[in-house]
Amino acid sequence: MALTSLPVLDLSALDQGAAAAEDFRSRLLAATHDVGFFYLTGHGLGDDEVAAAFATAERFFALPLEDKLEVEMVNSPHFRGYNRTGGELTQGRVDWREQIDLGAERDAVDDPDAPGYLRLEGPNQWPSGLPELRETFTAWGERCSAIGTRLLREWAVALGSAPDVFDAAFADRPSTLVKLIRYPGRRDGDTTAQGVGAHKDPGVLTLLMIEPGKGGLQVEHDGGWIDAPALPGAFVVNIGELLEFATSGYLKATSHRVVSPEPGQVRLSIPFFLNPALDSTMPALTLPPALAAEAPGVTRDPDNVISPTFGDNLLKARLRAHPDVAARHHPDLVGGADHQQG
Repeated sequence: MALTSLPVLDLSALDQGAAAAEDFRSRLLAATHDVGFFYLTGHGLGDDEVAAAFATAERFFALPLEDKLEVEMVNSPHFRGYNRTGGELTQGRVDWREQIDLGAERDAVDDPDAPGYLRLEGPNQWPSGLPELRETFTAWGERCSAIGTRLLREWAVALGSAPDVFDAAFADRPSTLVKLIRYPGRRDGDTTAQGVGAHKDPGVLTLLMIEPGKGGLQVEHDGGWIDAPALPGAFVVNIGELLEFATSGYLKATSHRVVSPEPGQVRLSIPFFLNPALDSTMPALTLPPALAAEAPGVTRDPDNVISPTFGDNLLKARLRAHPDVAARHHPDLVGGADHQQG
């Protein structure tokens, strides 16, 4: 039978005894080998926490434009801050969404000889008109990091490795990112419906919370598209290209896109990206023979060559998706085409 919806996994099964935990790991492998996406329930974030996050995001997008432009991304060499609607590209086409990017809060790297990707390390831009944004989404990022780390350890065990096999890649400097995204209804007369174009995420895993009652996310499967509307209280989880790399393609990074809402409608989403340190290399796992026999190898795309070093992938994504930032701050690095997480 054709797949028409994403699998649903309950993270709390890991606390219900050895048999339930083993069943969870088996279903986790199946979902990410066959589809690359699933819904995650039982993750511990309460409905009140989710509602508070969306309420804060809504207050940010309701700020006067001048307040949002105070933290416009083009002012940040680290690709942090606000993008007005139409300010990002996927596959060379405009994404119809506005957003703010909030990465791991660190000092900038002051070394002219450092690899180019270390320019992505640095502080965020926080809007003075909404001071609670920093507290809310710093806490949200910490909660999501814990959920994502637990998932990574379960994947490791399910793949026949030690639970800490990925730990060294993350060390104490994981490249986390929270995005707040607002998709407005498509413009009158607009001939496209691209909220964000089809793409794969360049990192390890994504935890996406969609505003309750909203649709628009679509996941590629067997040459078609599966709708993935919000499931109450659940994250949509997908893996990125580095887990595909680490497993020789046994786990599958999957293309996905967002279709714009109808005119007069709005859709909010809060994706969280858990990725390794910029200068780290993901390990290539030795899979058990039964799994290795079903690993097709890493996807070969000459326009998007996957590097085992996460910083290479993320820098490529950022330069292509935000050419205005690249031109202002990194003209020596500009080149190539487009690819971006979203």
